[in-house]
Amino acid sequence: MTASDNQIRIFDTTLRDGEQSPGASMTLEEKLQIADILDDMGVDIIEAGFPIASNGDFEAVSEIAKASRNSVIAGLARAIHADIDRCGEAVKHANRGRIHTFVSTSPIHLKYQMNKSEEQVLDIITDTVTRARNLIDDVEWSAMDATRTPIDYLCRCVEAAIKCGATTINLPDTVGYATPDEYKQMFADVIARVPNSDKAIFSVHCHDDLGLAVANSLAGVAGGARQIECTINGLGERAGNAALEEIVMAIRTRGDVLPYQCNVDPKFLTRASKLVAGASGFAVQYNKAIVGKNAFAHESGIHQDGMLKNAETYEIMRPEDVGVKATSLIMGKHSGRHAFKDKLKELGFELGDNALQDAFRRFKDLADRKKHVYDEDIEALVENEIATATETTKVLSLTVIAGTGGPQKAILTMDVNGRHETREATGDGPVDATFNAIKAIVPHDATLQLYQVHAVTEGTDAQAEVSVRLESNGRIATGKGADTDTLVASARAYVSAMNKLAVRQQGSNPGALKAS
Repeated sequence: MTASDNQIRIFDTTLRDGEQSPGASMTLEEKLQIADILDDMGVDIIEAGFPIASNGDFEAVSEIAKASRNSVIAGLARAIHADIDRCGEAVKHANRGRIHTFVSTSPIHLKYQMNKSEEQVLDIITDTVTRARNLIDDVEWSAMDATRTPIDYLCRCVEAAIKCGATTINLPDTVGYATPDEYKQMFADVIARVPNSDKAIFSVHCHDDLGLAVANSLAGVAGGARQIECTINGLGERAGNAALEEIVMAIRTRGDVLPYQCNVDPKFLTRASKLVAGASGFAVQYNKAIVGKNAFAHESGIHQDGMLKNAETYEIMRPEDVGVKATSLIMGKHSGRHAFKDKLKELGFELGDNALQDAFRRFKDLADRKKHVYDEDIEALVENEIATATETTKVLSLTVIAGTGGPQKAILTMDVNGRHETREATGDGPVDATFNAIKAIVPHDATLQLYQVHAVTEGTDAQAEVSVRLESNGRIATGKGADTDTLVASARAYVSAMNKLAVRQQGSNPGALKAS
């Protein structure tokens, strides 16, 4: 392998290193589903598990190997004969199998974990890589904690592994300690100093303890590595691994400075992310790059305005490229008038300038009170705006006193033909008190036939949409009101029905309603 080879092999270890995350164990069926989508999306090597770890892991690797179509199926093995033999048995069913064996090389690991000398570890490498190579043609060897291993000794270990038949050499940043410049230089030095380095592909495997896993992985490639080990959603031990979706889209998006190619079809990324999140029980954070819920969502009015004019103003990749249906313009308190008008058009509403201004003001008021403003919220708000646009009798303010200590009381102020009228009334419950206050301001003989409330969206901050049906002298009118306060929505719905009823009864405008 030479650095002029710009094809990057993607090695996915979601089913091995990813599953080692505490609490992320997956069932056999879940592993098969994940392996299937990894194979479909073009992952070059799938590390399916650690066969010696348990009978379940052995079965998973074996079944994935049998079902594989295109990907190389790898299993992990410690530098122990039993591990290597068990791994060979599991991956033999694959069209193309790989044994991935590893041993520690750093001074701290040799002293405290292995209690071995450098020469003893070199003998172990020679023995175990040879054993794996006798079982299968494709052998990967990893120097665990390579980034804390002295470069001279690391070169000796790599040379020995290649000499014994390793075709891939992985130099992992096992504890997420390296910086990009250090990691790049390590690969450049090892590849330059090891005489048989051209007989193997070098691989990166980075953990995210300092948040540098993706940056380090790409730096290692710049240093001469041509395989990247990563996981879906960055799943993995401690702070996790380099995220496959970030690696793939960085290469795809920044070809000007990352002149590499990989076989992964990015349209599968969102599906794979959701599948892994569901199987592992590890939810994807909203602001996660590429596959997070907010990765292609915009709420800021400035951003939304730019997106409506040209998506490239704020998006460096297209959502459909990674399997997302479309960009989301999230309607909230930061949204601007342009985005609101565009959302109304999308929902089928065309408002005049004055009506649009009134609706936008009410939308802003709602967004200040409500964490999430859904399409249904906007529909209810605008429908209420349209229904009240011609009304000259309106609810201005409402205060309700309710509880177990006495009669419920409502204090209501209304605008009736330009005059502000305030009345206080009691009732059998807060809604009855509110309706009695309306009757006190605008006396009428209409009877209530229907009172219905439903939440527009989920959550305790959901808007209430209230329907009120009034009947008078055989004529019926229905009014609707929406607000996060159910009683305010009830008052608006009642007044809306009352105005419509007055129009139908008198054939005139709602000004026929008169205050008492």
